Amino acid sequence: MPDASKPTAPSATAPWKPQANPWLIAIAVMLATVLEVLDTSVANVALPHMAGNLSASTEEATWVLTSYLVSNAIVLPMTGWLSATFGRKRFLLGCVILFIIASGACGAAPTLGSLVFARIVQGAAGGALQPLSQAILMESFPPEKRGVAMAVFGLGVVVAPIIGPTLGGWITDNYSWRWIFYINLPLGLLALMMCQSFIEDPPYLKESKNQRNGSVDYIGFAFMSVGLATLQIILDQGQQVDWFSALWLRWFTGICVFSLIAFVFWELHVKHPIVDLRVLKDKNFAAGTVLIFMVGIVLYSTVTMLPLFLQNLLQYPALDSGMALSPRGMGAVLSMIIVGKCIGRVDSRLLIGFGFTMLAAASWKFGSLNMTIGMGDIIIPNVVMGLGMGFVFVPLTTTAMGGLPVEKMGNAAGIFNLMRNIGGGVGISIVTTMLSRGAQANQAHLAAHTSQFDPVFRQYAAGLTEALKGQVAIGAEHKSALAAIYRMMIEQATLLSFIDIFRWLAVICALCIAGVFILRKTKGAAGPIAAH
Repeated sequence: MPDASKPTAPSATAPWKPQANPWLIAIAVMLATVLEVLDTSVANVALPHMAGNLSASTEEATWVLTSYLVSNAIVLPMTGWLSATFGRKRFLLGCVILFIIASGACGAAPTLGSLVFARIVQGAAGGALQPLSQAILMESFPPEKRGVAMAVFGLGVVVAPIIGPTLGGWITDNYSWRWIFYINLPLGLLALMMCQSFIEDPPYLKESKNQRNGSVDYIGFAFMSVGLATLQIILDQGQQVDWFSALWLRWFTGICVFSLIAFVFWELHVKHPIVDLRVLKDKNFAAGTVLIFMVGIVLYSTVTMLPLFLQNLLQYPALDSGMALSPRGMGAVLSMIIVGKCIGRVDSRLLIGFGFTMLAAASWKFGSLNMTIGMGDIIIPNVVMGLGMGFVFVPLTTTAMGGLPVEKMGNAAGIFNLMRNIGGGVGISIVTTMLSRGAQANQAHLAAHTSQFDPVFRQYAAGLTEALKGQVAIGAEHKSALAAIYRMMIEQATLLSFIDIFRWLAVICALCIAGVFILRKTKGAAGPIAAH
């Protein structure tokens, strides 16, 4: 008997390796990730077209975005549990198939209601693709190559939201908004074939399923679904209804807070939780989730604010404003190539700190915008911001998750990606509120200087009145001059609001630099991962 036990001992401790080449696995899951992330932003610029085509208002059409985010958020943290229950490969293939079908249904939707329903299904299917891809990559590559793998994964996560509005605008202008969804079909089929061919389930997933004995945490699922759904609706609709002045939003806030607190308490005490929050006991993972939350705020806030600035103040066409953001993707690609080679040779904390420094510098540069800037003043900070995103995302992911046992990576990846998405929702809600209310406050401040008792104002108004003679109706010169000054005042008030937002984002990035050193120092390239 002792002799018989010896051959099995090494297999119990040896790390699992997939049969296929890890890079083929990376390409397969990368395709699935790009599809999902792209659909979080590609539909934004097409909302007016959808509303007009489906006989709905623009505000009603925003549910096309909200419904996707709500179902996406609910599924994200459940990914680890669903993978263990159904098998990771089977679950991944099912999600890709459902995503393809839902994309076709979105493109063919005859009414707004059917489009929103299809987006709910699409968001639920897509919500699992990010954490599944991340967990599969972390498991498929040996510890010394995980940084390179995360660099490949990061290309989709960071670049796709940036090119989404540009691609969506181009497709909508040249074809139809329906093709925004139809393009998912061929890419989805390619991802499906590659996932079927190269991905396999690690043995520990079967062990995890046997340990659960078929038990389902229905109570945890209910608390989580209600909490995350109400949170996403609050973040998305809050500014439109003036936040807590709306009775229904106050009710939703109370339900959200209660549900999320009950969810955390329940998950920490139930034997087989649907989301294992105990993984947050790992110091690096806990700190990493906070930092990735901040990354979500900065990434999605700037992607939202820059097109608004370019289109509303500088009168850029939608396609041109999207093109102005594209260089950020180039910066991200370049930095991820560099970081992939630096991981394991340079302390990851230094790479993350350098990335946040670049993000802070780029955000502060955007805080010096004015009405006379050229395209170069937008492109250069965008490239720097893309470089910073690459330096943050890749080492932060490997540092946060690298010390976890492989059987916990699926669960951890779901939480990690959820926090980034929630950070994006929080960031967009904050900056849109700051833009609206900041513009009003700045307008009130500037209005104090547009008085007939101010000699500078009188002199400028008189000069403008004189300049308008012959260009407007006789006797209307003074009124036209005052109207022009009022438009300039609104323009400057809005500009100041944009400046305040970008400087606020720069301060957040600067604070994150200090937070980086909460992370434990990780091993070098040859260093082992704790789970192995």
